[in-house]
Amino acid sequence: MSNDPLLQPFQLKHLTLRNRIIVTSHEPAYPEDGMPKERYLRYTLERARGGVAMTMTAGSAAVSKDSPPVFNNLLAYKDEIVPWVKRMTDAVHEEGAAIMIQLTHLGRRTRWDKGDWLPVVSPSHHREAAHRAFPKMIEDWDIERIIKDYADAAERMKAGGMDGVELEAYGHLLDQFISPLTNELDGPYGGSLDNRMRFCFDVLKAIRSRVGDDFILGIRYTGDEDMAGGTDKAEGLEISRRLKDSGLIDYLNVVRGHIDTDPGLTDLIPIQGMASAPHLDLAGEIRAATNFPTFHAARVPDVATARHAIASGKVDMIGMTRAHMTDPHLVRKIIEKREDDIRPCVGANYCLDRIYQGGLAFCIHNAATGREETMPHLIPKADRRRKVVIVGAGPAGLEAARVSAERGHEVVVLEAADEAGGQIRLTAQSPRRREMISIIEWRVAQCEKLGVTFRFNTWAEAETVLAEKPDVVIVATGGLPHTEVLTAGNDLVVSSWDIIAGDVKPGSNVLVYDDAGDHAGLQAAEIIAATGAKVEIMTPDRAFAPEVMAMNLVPYMRSLQKLNTTFTVTYRLEAVEKSGNALTATVGSDYGGMSRKQTFDQIVVNHGTRPLDELYFELKPQSSNLGAVSYDDLIAGKPQAERRNPEGTFQLFRIGDAVAARNTHAAIYDALRLAKDL
Repeated sequence: MSNDPLLQPFQLKHLTLRNRIIVTSHEPAYPEDGMPKERYLRYTLERARGGVAMTMTAGSAAVSKDSPPVFNNLLAYKDEIVPWVKRMTDAVHEEGAAIMIQLTHLGRRTRWDKGDWLPVVSPSHHREAAHRAFPKMIEDWDIERIIKDYADAAERMKAGGMDGVELEAYGHLLDQFISPLTNELDGPYGGSLDNRMRFCFDVLKAIRSRVGDDFILGIRYTGDEDMAGGTDKAEGLEISRRLKDSGLIDYLNVVRGHIDTDPGLTDLIPIQGMASAPHLDLAGEIRAATNFPTFHAARVPDVATARHAIASGKVDMIGMTRAHMTDPHLVRKIIEKREDDIRPCVGANYCLDRIYQGGLAFCIHNAATGREETMPHLIPKADRRRKVVIVGAGPAGLEAARVSAERGHEVVVLEAADEAGGQIRLTAQSPRRREMISIIEWRVAQCEKLGVTFRFNTWAEAETVLAEKPDVVIVATGGLPHTEVLTAGNDLVVSSWDIIAGDVKPGSNVLVYDDAGDHAGLQAAEIIAATGAKVEIMTPDRAFAPEVMAMNLVPYMRSLQKLNTTFTVTYRLEAVEKSGNALTATVGSDYGGMSRKQTFDQIVVNHGTRPLDELYFELKPQSSNLGAVSYDDLIAGKPQAERRNPEGTFQLFRIGDAVAARNTHAAIYDALRLAKDL
């Protein structure tokens, strides 16, 4: 038996959990027709195979038709979900893990124009800022049917083989009853804490009467809304005691904060640059006050933090949910004493930001997550060893090198700089985004273990590459900033990269013209504004920085608003001319009918990159495939067999920004799906 606190079993009622690490409920938006079909099954199963004690799936599975998912959640109100759930639970149980599901009624945290276009309900008419719907004040018959819907959904989940269900309270209908900020009902469900908790207890009683005692029932709730007029810590402790004393539940799953705004959501589920495990101490206080099984998850990105949470007795089970999106075999690597091999969660929050914009949850640097049907987490060996030469040691090149080496190939990486990193090394210069460098450092460490040869300070010419006598050449040279977007004055502007790298000193009255909408524009603006300069961020779009997305935007806004930055949307920078020591900008609009002049002393353009592709085109005529890629084979997971030049001695490919400006995830996905079949 291991003496590692994380590897000790835990007895939860009749259920023995094999260690102390769980994946808490979350919705990766993988359902098809509201059902957990193949993609969902494979994703969930991978974490069970990786050794986690319990995978809690389906954040916010809907119990009622008037709780339509605002992104692609499971529909627990449909009977047809039972066989799909049974298929998933049986598979997870065969791997030795427990599995639960989270049920909810969203209340006002949804929209009336989703699903069946039914009115949103809540115990007040107060709109939730995040989803913008004005709710109907809930009526007695609504309460009656929703309680039944909860019980029906729980019974379906038990029939589907789940070990239990967890109710999502915070921010959702249960919490909307409990919080004085969102409950304006008169008794018996409004007013005193007794009355405000009545709905929650009525739901729990209805579920327990339906599923019996041999079924785990828990609740995820806030122990402190951290919001003026809301549930405070003292009341949160009282709520915790009452939940325990009810005898209706088997554990508490504690969070802190509120989720009705993007900043609130980001504080409750922190991202990179924010403190790790900021709510763990509150969870520990609640456990101490209740002496009751307590779970917790909120930015627990690394094993050391998780181990502290258990060893200190603050909680009984610790959630590492985003960390398992990054590395589903995290627990197995702890057991095998290979913690150094764990792919680190960098807190980029690409996963959550994507689902809140209606996309599937993908990890920024594990392209197999959510694609388990076609992408391997464990790379199989190739039938024969080949020599693979990779040009460029950014995220795309390093992933191609890692995967090729895992396949058993001889791999050489040529890099012009004196160290690996590419654009990420620039990004990581921001203190708040420093964790991004782990994307590079982990891959370099894995490549070194696998025997990859790195040649830094090497500008790769065609002769350099050909001298290696390669079987495969992968060009991952990335791109360079493109700023030539004006009708005149392109020579008078600088790029966002110039500012971030420190190659150009910030001005004092600066326009950051950002029509790429990614991190680089806001990073440059933040660097300039921090000097005390006057900064205006302008975009021709109707919203700025759309590629940064909601939760990642929060820290930028907090910083830039304090620095008195101006944000201007729907205006296009058309031309720049020099006027003495100043620059005069001509500003127009895609909407037409206007033109104005503005004066600055510096203009920064953020317009993405153009491929650094000269080497690729130089090598292309000498390659066997002439650079061509069979997309059908790529998608189907078959080796590339294009042969267009009988005299060619090597296959040639390019990936990442050497193809076109995209993002880190796209670069890594390019590399994985190409190299896994080499």
